[in-house]
Amino acid sequence: MIDFKKFSSYSKSGPRYTSYPTAVEFSENFTQETLQEAFLRNDKRKDIPLSIYVHLPFCKSACYFCACNVIYTNSEEKKERYLGYLRKELEILKTHMDTRREVVQLHFGGGTPTYFSAKQLEEVITLIRSTFTNFASNAEVSCEIDPRHFTEDQMIVLKNGGFNRVSFGVQDFDEKVQKAINRYQSMELMQNVVGIARKHGIFSINFDLIYGLPYQNINTFEETLKKAISLKPDRFAIFNYAHVPWIKRTMANIDESTLPTPENKLKILEFTIKFLQESGYKMIGMDHFARADDELYLASQKGELRRNFQGYTTRGFSQTIGIGLTSIGEGVDYYVQNYKDIKNYEKALDEGKLPVERGVVLDFDDILRKEVIMQLMNNSKLYFCKIEEKFLIDFKEYFAKELQALRVFVDDGILEITEEGIFANPTGSMLIRNIAMCFDAYLEKIPQEKRRFSKTV
Repeated sequence: MIDFKKFSSYSKSGPRYTSYPTAVEFSENFTQETLQEAFLRNDKRKDIPLSIYVHLPFCKSACYFCACNVIYTNSEEKKERYLGYLRKELEILKTHMDTRREVVQLHFGGGTPTYFSAKQLEEVITLIRSTFTNFASNAEVSCEIDPRHFTEDQMIVLKNGGFNRVSFGVQDFDEKVQKAINRYQSMELMQNVVGIARKHGIFSINFDLIYGLPYQNINTFEETLKKAISLKPDRFAIFNYAHVPWIKRTMANIDESTLPTPENKLKILEFTIKFLQESGYKMIGMDHFARADDELYLASQKGELRRNFQGYTTRGFSQTIGIGLTSIGEGVDYYVQNYKDIKNYEKALDEGKLPVERGVVLDFDDILRKEVIMQLMNNSKLYFCKIEEKFLIDFKEYFAKELQALRVFVDDGILEITEEGIFANPTGSMLIRNIAMCFDAYLEKIPQEKRRFSKTV
């Protein structure tokens, strides 16, 4: 059982740990030359497959809750121009790395990937598959979908391109909430798009929902959950809305007085977890739910989950190749991010360069701490022996200070440290970001008042 009273007492600013070191540590000292050297090192790791992320950044209009890197446009010319630059990026990329390595994951994100037409999506898929020619037979191939921009022609193209998973951005079904966040989509629309996906053999459908939006309360969110469940998605991702208008200006369109209080947000979360579990969905990590026969849940039970910038995966660690504006790539010993500004992105490619804006090279301590943090974030537990065998260290000696810092969680009854390892109970799993922060060597260098992270609760 989750102790929500204890859970709420731990609210503080902290990283989400989609990476370690976090993006705060990315530097412009990481150049195209640095990336080329990283590619050479990582190409030698034939045991590590590839994961491809393609960022399609355009949206027709702003959803006020969204914190993604997007470009708002009605211009077909801009979309066609962007496809031309994706082609340039892939041509340059394959001169610097071995694109014949096995691909186990492909993900289209945005923006709104399905704001591109069926013909344009087909062009992107062709570009990717002609560059990366060795897709695993069981590759996880997924696309984020805005239900308002989705047709059967697009679904046919995705299915023919090997896509086997889709994620629909639902957020909330309440009309008052939708109006406040500038995101209108009816239940009838959702029934139609889910029907299209099922008709074409997509048997893994995820719904994104957000709690903490304007005008939400337990009663309204219960109705949203009932409607969502009636459509029988295989997975849910339930995200906590972080209101950060100083970072994302479109959020300033939301009237802060309409946001639920922290206490009410917590009540919505508590209700959501109970409701989904009673409806046959198992909780995974901090914010995901899946059916008991879903491979995501089965992997979580075996301690085999991995989390990357695309979310949870059952495919183990892979080298992520980020393609397109603002995409992030990840290797064994580096992170890299493409330019966020489209003019700089195009300029680099016009000069025959990869569009590298910033990144970080990881040293031994970074790689070790990354493994520790990711083991905790992925599985809410960690076995000392696995870390010791992989890194040839004495865990308790190397992390003596960190283990002492964890005592507060042990004393509060949400974490257990044994001779074998570290084990979080259900409340501790909800606070796994807080627990992982004890192993973050960079965090203590950032003054509390300058930590621009979202709240952990």
